[in-house]
Amino acid sequence: MPVIKRKIKPYSFVYTNSYRSYSALNVSEFKHFRVNHSNDFSYGKNNHINGIENFWNQSKRTLRKYNGIDKKSLPLFLKECEFRFNYGSPSNQLKTLRKWCDIYFLSTTA
Repeated sequence: MPVIKRKIKPYSFVYTNSYRSYSALNVSEFKHFRVNHSNDFSYGKNNHINGIENFWNQSKRTLRKYNGIDKKSLPLFLKECEFRFNYGSPSNQLKTLRKWCDIYFLSTTA
């Protein structure tokens, strides 16, 4: 619990499977929701345990290409992985970046 409390901000939402050891999470300062895979595939509409597992698999695959990164770069690396995961194909990522750049350039030239 001490490690978890140091790593997770108070009032965060935490989703886990229904493994018995996660019961300790209920007494902490964050919201804990369990997904019982025997009864439900997900909790609510958008919270799938398989989604985060997929994200981590993709992130670790990308990380292997770099043969590791230094600890201080990890948050930025994860943000890049998050962007790639959420915006799909490289062509869709490029469209999104171009759109964001247009918005930025319009706001700085006005």
